[in-house]
Amino acid sequence: MNKNRLVFAIIILFVIGLTLFPKIFPGYWVRVLTGIFMYGTLASALNIIAGYTGYVAFGNSVFFGIGAYTVAVAMTNHGLNFYISVLLGGIIAAFFAFIVGFPLLRLRGPYFTIATIGVNGAMLEIVNNLEFTGGGEGITLPLIRMTPQATYAFFYYLMFGVLLVTIAVTYWLSKNRFGYALRAIRANEEAAGAIGINAPIYKTIAWMISAIFTAFAGGIYAYWMTFIDPSGVFDIMIGVKSFVMMLLGGGGTILGPIIGASILELVSEFVWSNFLMIHLMILGTIIVVTVMFMPRGIVAFFRRKTKRRIA
Repeated sequence: MNKNRLVFAIIILFVIGLTLFPKIFPGYWVRVLTGIFMYGTLASALNIIAGYTGYVAFGNSVFFGIGAYTVAVAMTNHGLNFYISVLLGGIIAAFFAFIVGFPLLRLRGPYFTIATIGVNGAMLEIVNNLEFTGGGEGITLPLIRMTPQATYAFFYYLMFGVLLVTIAVTYWLSKNRFGYALRAIRANEEAAGAIGINAPIYKTIAWMISAIFTAFAGGIYAYWMTFIDPSGVFDIMIGVKSFVMMLLGGGGTILGPIIGASILELVSEFVWSNFLMIHLMILGTIIVVTVMFMPRGIVAFFRRKTKRRIA
């Protein structure tokens, strides 16, 4: 009990420290942390369908793009409020996940993964050829009327808030019947069905929840950048990078994806600024070594180390 209280106190202090961060440190590091929060959200959202349910959705970037373009079109073409536009993006992404979820989630393993990549590619081509989205030329969003420092802080707190909500929802899912059903599906889908778990419904709902938070991050990103184009927000590497972060920290855990996102983004920032020509090779080497020695992620690795010490 005392250990749980200590962990809870550390988390609260950490959250307070991150809340005060923009008031203490300059804009560069605020931007870096905003990027970490964004990818932490994407990795945590992917964790719901990939980590807990066992369905690797590399094409989850389709929801990021849907969220981004919903905000861009709603604000630019229809003059809607930013917050309403972000919520609308989440709703549309969830509906899209519902529509494609029932046929796609009947596939398993690499077939499902390839299908999600195909859906992402199809949506990229559709948006590329729509007039109201600006087509391949992209779309410019309204400029935010704030000082640069205030703008940095604004998007920092938005991404941080979405990340906290995503973590809270993941924690809630992991502790109730729904989360246990997802784990049962991951372990053995036939056995889960035999004990009364309606796998298609649970999988679809899990993907819808994942889509909502991915779209929220995409919508905030669009307004943050003020300009987006199809190849940028429907980039398949967004989904792949999110998966690597989840794998690095530990899929099926609450904090694993956030830890993975933090490490990979910080290392990427350092490598990019100091080793521009070989940054991909260095990052790839780090990922390969980590997966070889910690195949279940950093969280699981340290859990095993702690148990061995106690034993």
